[in-house]
Amino acid sequence: QVQLIESGGGLVQTGDSLRVSCAASGRSFTFYAMGWFRQAPGKEREFVAGISWNEEIEYADSVKGRFTISKDNAKNTLYLQMHNLKPEDTAVYYCAADRKFSVIVSAAATINYWGQGTQVIVSS
Repeated sequence: QVQLIESGGGLVQTGDSLRVSCAASGRSFTFYAMGWFRQAPGKEREFVAGISWNEEIEYADSVKGRFTISKDNAKNTLYLQMHNLKPEDTAVYYCAADRKFSVIVSAAATINYWGQGTQVIVSS
């Protein structure tokens, strides 16, 4: 089992930066692919960014150049650094873990582990 706890969400203004974190516990964090997803009100959950165990990285087109995913294996923590935030980035942000990177980037329904989410609100 892997437990995931997100933190760092909040209310920011357009153009601001924010970093959300995901602390993992349980099985070895190092060998899992990890990802960030988000769900805006009235919309389906969507893939934002993913990082494989050997740090291959993928981003959704909507966040390329603005968001950076990273992880600290020693701290078992996943990060999402967000810059130049826009109102359309408003959503609940979730982290997820799976053995397969392809499962993460395809936002498959079979993703093994999810956190509870952290709210990010970007005011205009």
